[in-house]
Amino acid sequence: MSRPYAEVIGDPIAQSKSPAIHGFWIKALEIEGDYLATHVHASDLREFLHSRRTDPLWRGCNVTMPHKQAVIPLLDRLDPLAAAVGAVNTIVPENGLLAGYNTDVPGFLEPLRSELDQTHYFRMARIIGTGGAARAIIKGLADEHFVIVLAGRNPQKARALLDELDPGGEHHVADLAQFADPTDFAFDDREGCLDLIVNASLLGMSGQPALAFDLSHAPPGSIVYDIVTSPLDTALLQLARAGGFRTIDGLSMLIGQADHAFRRFFGASPPRDRDTDLRKVLMR
Repeated sequence: MSRPYAEVIGDPIAQSKSPAIHGFWIKALEIEGDYLATHVHASDLREFLHSRRTDPLWRGCNVTMPHKQAVIPLLDRLDPLAAAVGAVNTIVPENGLLAGYNTDVPGFLEPLRSELDQTHYFRMARIIGTGGAARAIIKGLADEHFVIVLAGRNPQKARALLDELDPGGEHHVADLAQFADPTDFAFDDREGCLDLIVNASLLGMSGQPALAFDLSHAPPGSIVYDIVTSPLDTALLQLARAGGFRTIDGLSMLIGQADHAFRRFFGASPPRDRDTDLRKVLMR
């Protein structure tokens, strides 16, 4: 490389939208730099980071699956939030050291900020999935004083995850299958409450099994948030809109987490007033 660059690493990596997001901002701000997608196998992680450590043009990298936890022992320093989540999605060189950050937490919370800044009598989130993406979401919502119901195929894994990420919280676990069938549960008055339904799993993604979630399990007034980005308009979001629920798609989190990483890589604030144009690029 002949000019400063950042990149995203993963295995596989071709599906990543990060180059399009960062590339859009680099062009808009006329920054002298590049953003690449680099395929890195697990067995090559150590050598990859060793080679980048001494590259004066390297500004850092985003980390996608399956490396978000595997990179941790290879770093010199962890930001407290990344340490608490137990996952790193952004690595930057700092004074000769490699520092790990987690921008998934603020990225996920960003489109909820107007609601989170309000006062509620009660906050509850039903989160589907116990994989890597769920870690940041659980931590972020627990810190925002949500009671969490974590649903997965393995309730024991769900309980262990909650106990690890928020050991003092009064959270609950559920078998994913229980949300597939309708319920006639009569929800309490939800005035003054904030309820979320979050798909933090791969279910519903192109090439993956469908997500079986009956919306009778969603309290009235819930916000339905699906982090899947392919397809962007998932079956869950379509059903939720038809049922009168507010929805948030996966690009919201993706752009939000990229914002925080971009600032660390290039020392500039991305032009968020052009989010509509960016979305058009990402949806092509």
